[in-house]
Amino acid sequence: MLIGEAWAQAAAPAQSPQGFDLMAFLPLVFLMVVFYFILIRPQMKRNKEHKVMLDALQKGDEIVAAGGLVGRVTRLDENYITMQIANNVEVRVQRPSLQLVLPKGTIKNIE
Repeated sequence: MLIGEAWAQAAAPAQSPQGFDLMAFLPLVFLMVVFYFILIRPQMKRNKEHKVMLDALQKGDEIVAAGGLVGRVTRLDENYITMQIANNVEVRVQRPSLQLVLPKGTIKNIE
């Protein structure tokens, strides 16, 4: 008895979208724009500044490497930098590991 009534009820007709609903994608587009300006753009700017710093590096510059080593550039290769960290002590580090170029005379003030 109840089953017959359940089968007798008509289902609501399904509405199919006729066109592209831009309002449904608007929050996603907004989120992508926010991520670009907060995350992607500043990172690209830092990478560009780091590349300019590496390209301007020359022999005699005082630098800080990624591990915190402070020294003076003695030799430059395409991929490596040789730096003097103490008298008669030189180490080779990769160019991308360079963090900072210090002003001239900084090492004397640290010692």
